[in-house]
Amino acid sequence: MAIKFSEVKELSQTELLAKASDFRKELFNLKLQKASSQLEKPSRLRDLRRGIARIETQLTALRHQAINQ
Repeated sequence: MAIKFSEVKELSQTELLAKASDFRKELFNLKLQKASSQLEKPSRLRDLRRGIARIETQLTALRHQAINQ
């Protein structure tokens, strides 16, 4: 299940960093499965990439907000 941006906005910076790390690990494992032709849900790769992008977008916004205050 993909993470929605509304869910991402509610998380703190440390939670976002932890979730991004988890997503990257899962993405790595899925890429290994894809290489060995054992991947069952190819759409999960796209969901993870988009989830990571949403998290990085929110982290950037939080950083800019901290700088401007």
